[in-house]
Amino acid sequence: MQALVYIRTDPGKALKLLDAVKKVQGVHVAFATTGRFDIVARIEATDLKALGETIVSKIQSLPGVRYTETSLIVA
Repeated sequence: MQALVYIRTDPGKALKLLDAVKKVQGVHVAFATTGRFDIVARIEATDLKALGETIVSKIQSLPGVRYTETSLIVA
């Protein structure tokens, strides 16, 4: 199971958080972006429960993460 996680950070924290997001187990790739979100990450997990745990426990808990939005990849 794969998903895109769109991350909004505290001002000025995107590049520092990008390194932390890339180190999260399950994150396949992550990029700093412009626009509504500061970071976009593609994550992989074995099932929906593991996906949720990665997002809530590992990404949302990083200091400086303000908000996340997740889109499941269906194809």
